Amino acid sequence: MSIKLKLSYTQIITLVFLVLIIFGGLLLCLPVSAKNGEWTPFINAIFTSTASLCVTGLVVYDTWTHWSLFGQVLILLLIQTGGIGIMTILTIFSVFLKRKIGLHERQLLAQSTGLMSLSGIIRLIIRIVTIIFTIELIGAIILSLRFCPQMGFVKGLWNGVFHSVSAFCNAGIDLMGKYGKFSSLTTYAGDTTVCLTIALLIVLGGIGFVVLDDIIIHKFKFKNYTLNSKIALSVSGILILVGWLLFYVFETNGVLKNLPTSEKIIAALFQSITPRTAGFDTVHFTNLAEASVLLSLVLMFIGGSSGSTAGGIKTSTLAILFLSTLNSFRKTRSMIAFRRKLDDKTAKRAAAIVSIYMIAIISATLILCATEPFSMKEALFESVSAISTVGLTLGITTSLSIVGKIVIMILIFAGRVGWITLLLALAKKRIDPPIDRPMEKILIG
Repeated sequence: MSIKLKLSYTQIITLVFLVLIIFGGLLLCLPVSAKNGEWTPFINAIFTSTASLCVTGLVVYDTWTHWSLFGQVLILLLIQTGGIGIMTILTIFSVFLKRKIGLHERQLLAQSTGLMSLSGIIRLIIRIVTIIFTIELIGAIILSLRFCPQMGFVKGLWNGVFHSVSAFCNAGIDLMGKYGKFSSLTTYAGDTTVCLTIALLIVLGGIGFVVLDDIIIHKFKFKNYTLNSKIALSVSGILILVGWLLFYVFETNGVLKNLPTSEKIIAALFQSITPRTAGFDTVHFTNLAEASVLLSLVLMFIGGSSGSTAGGIKTSTLAILFLSTLNSFRKTRSMIAFRRKLDDKTAKRAAAIVSIYMIAIISATLILCATEPFSMKEALFESVSAISTVGLTLGITTSLSIVGKIVIMILIFAGRVGWITLLLALAKKRIDPPIDRPMEKILIG
């Protein structure tokens, strides 16, 4: 007797992510993956695999110090797979093998990449992947030109490729442990070329693949962009500029005090960009002022744009909530953005996403406060960083207990797959009975 297991698109995507995480964790356990040639504890290997595939820079080991070249290559492959998207990579293989891609696979592809239409989806995916690899290649070349004179040709080239992919995919995992464990890019805080290249890669990876395609097609003619692209670019630009200014003001006499003015400006810009959602840093976050930590929390919570390598509630969600709030004050019926009317259902979905994120963050912070010897600020920062797939930390990741690591892994996984996607994958299909309940008003606010 055969049993047919029918899975929804969300369940398939979630399952594929889980399988790859476990497979990556098992490979990272092997002695060949570690520099010391010993077995890596499974909990730490699976944590690294989760962080890599879900493009989150929270790591329990310094990548350069602990992992061998094999382990580093495996981590890079997981980052690239998680950044581009599993279904996107499978589609590209199918195209190269000249295999016909059916409706079911096209729907899976649209679901996993956040595309809104099936029309011309394969051509669009091929174009997007070409754009991605071109950007990563250019980034790798520029970074290699800086790294090769310092590290030698082979190591410099490898570091250029690794950091270009990690930056574009918004992973924030680095190989700078040679200059000090978990030092990230602090050694290059005064290197304008490295900082601006990494920052630009983070921004390009975080604005969304469809937005990148829009820019390539319409060049800099903003009025010809889709509404999605206009919102993503506008909100991202505002957040970068506001964050840049505030970081400079908050830290000009703090962690940036001893830097020349030009380096202060670059460092403040970098710290405005990296919380959304890359995980690199050019200054130690443990030394930031309280105001800067709070600003980082807000930027991490918002994250990047939909259909990108970034996490967070997304820039479009923030825009929808802002417009919905504005409508409430103005007492107008419709939400209008760039002379386009937005669906009211979008506002409900945006509110649901924010509510789910808030509940998850508060729950995780409570558990971490109860099980770990850290302050509430450290636990909250770690939780927001994990759920938004950022990777910034106040220095507690390596000291997490098994319970703490499991909590953070769940946040990372759900943050990358998407909380709505995960809940839909876990929920049973339910048909509402054709009953119209009586309506009654309640007090709000």
